[in-house]
Amino acid sequence: MKLFKLQTLKCLWTLKPPSRTFHGHPRLFASDVYSQYESVRRGEQEIPKYFNFASDVLDKWSEIEKAGKRASNPAFWWISGKGEEVKWSFEELGFLSRKVANVLTKLCGLQKGDRIIVILPRIPEWWLVNVACMRAGIVLIPGTSQLSAKDILYRLQASKAMGIITDDTLAPTVDSVASECQFLKTKLMVSKGSREGWLNFTDLYKNQSADHSCVKTRIQDSMTIFFTSGTTGFPKMTEHSQGSLGFRPLLSERYWLDLTPSDVIWSTADTGWIVASLASVFDPWVFGSCIFIHKLPQIESAAILNTLCRFPVDVLVGVPTLFRMLVQNDLSNYKFMNLRHCISGGEPLNPEVMEQWKSKTGLDIHEIYGQTETGVICSVFKGMKIKPGSMGKAAPLYDVQIIDKNANILPPGQQGEIAVRSKPIRPLGLFSEYVDNPKKTAESQRGDFYVTGDRGTMDEDGYFQFIGRDDDIIISSGYRIGPFEVESALIEHPAVAETAVVSSPDPLRGEVVKAFVVLSPTFSSTDLESLARDLQEHVKKTTAPYKYPRKVEFVQELPKTVTGKIKRNELRNKEWGRM
Repeated sequence: MKLFKLQTLKCLWTLKPPSRTFHGHPRLFASDVYSQYESVRRGEQEIPKYFNFASDVLDKWSEIEKAGKRASNPAFWWISGKGEEVKWSFEELGFLSRKVANVLTKLCGLQKGDRIIVILPRIPEWWLVNVACMRAGIVLIPGTSQLSAKDILYRLQASKAMGIITDDTLAPTVDSVASECQFLKTKLMVSKGSREGWLNFTDLYKNQSADHSCVKTRIQDSMTIFFTSGTTGFPKMTEHSQGSLGFRPLLSERYWLDLTPSDVIWSTADTGWIVASLASVFDPWVFGSCIFIHKLPQIESAAILNTLCRFPVDVLVGVPTLFRMLVQNDLSNYKFMNLRHCISGGEPLNPEVMEQWKSKTGLDIHEIYGQTETGVICSVFKGMKIKPGSMGKAAPLYDVQIIDKNANILPPGQQGEIAVRSKPIRPLGLFSEYVDNPKKTAESQRGDFYVTGDRGTMDEDGYFQFIGRDDDIIISSGYRIGPFEVESALIEHPAVAETAVVSSPDPLRGEVVKAFVVLSPTFSSTDLESLARDLQEHVKKTTAPYKYPRKVEFVQELPKTVTGKIKRNELRNKEWGRM
């Protein structure tokens, strides 16, 4: 894979000169990790051949910390919401993650390149496993705790993962499908209790030695695989490398987060999604910032607002649903301790919500845009003029354009597909491939561009505006939901003859899943409301609960093309009133 070369970086530096003021924050130490790569950002030095985020970033911050050259903030700060609290310095994070690395390699027998699925809620162990996998060169595959047995089975079989780490809540679900997973050799459970066939993660790592040497990894080596939903078929395995996740923030300046070592950042993202990796692992730790985490079993306004008042959170990252929830409260009753920067991503944010948040808190909400495949490719940077309805300008490292079906760049104001130039040189932050799916990998390329599948426009000032999905992906509360998965669950119900799933507008979540259902001829029911509830419960039990159709409409037939394909776009347009 071709990466950014010297001349490319020089061009980027010319086009996007970095700010030399850090918005009122003390300047970073000249010896900090970020500053050490200044020559690479300026294009005066090639991107290194070898790189490992644990040894080249985290361990370097540990050294700076021990030398007394970093703010006294912890590197990691976790609260349970019920009185429990964990604080780690970079040195402690290194010490504990080396123990976990020894568990994975010495006790579980995992080697560099092996894959492990990690399905944990927002608990400290998730971060330890992340760093331990970096140290051992093990490929981490995160998953949301809402995954069903069917979801887990598919992920284990498709990834050929040799290990899985989860908690005692999901362990029985894993056991129900483990016998069908021939590659699965190790099961680790984060729990105070025990379970037959499982190793106790907590007991093992606490008793392990912290003597571990970080493996040598190339910058293009696989680091993390995310399962991302598609419109047809099952979720795809999107592979990211040491470079695309770990080295990228060392090159992309400080645009979307604007952090320093004295800052505290809190992202409410689920641990199964790439935003958790970007905003709660890699990008903040590049700057030596403190990552703050609340366990948040449920996303509740009161818990969020009270936490912002009690803890010195400087930067808040959340999906639009979060801000829609918060503005419904009387915010005059809350005084945030340190909050100065708010970021929203995952789906478009309503301009009226931005206005309400600004009027009630005095703070702007800065939108970001990206995908599992790309990371953040557009952003409203700190200090940039905010245009309501816009998701900002292209981020450093990316040449983002609006193109037509023939990969021609369209002029400002004309609607087309949002795309990232990927030839002749592939941007460092772009995913490596869809694992074991060369067809889908090739289909994501059009001419010299990676195509996002989203439609949008760009104005004369370079600001992008999101129009909608070019395919049928549903983005609800920041969760990407493929209609195929929901339709597959619904069609298993004896009452369903045929179904089509599309997005439907929702004032809180932006959009929700709606199912159009054709009943089976052999099934009769006069109580359709009860049947709708039954179908919803069926989907919750069959797949991840967040995917269930919040709206159900029974129809006589579905619109189809002459070849028999369901015209989801027609249903979606009707739903959104765009016929």
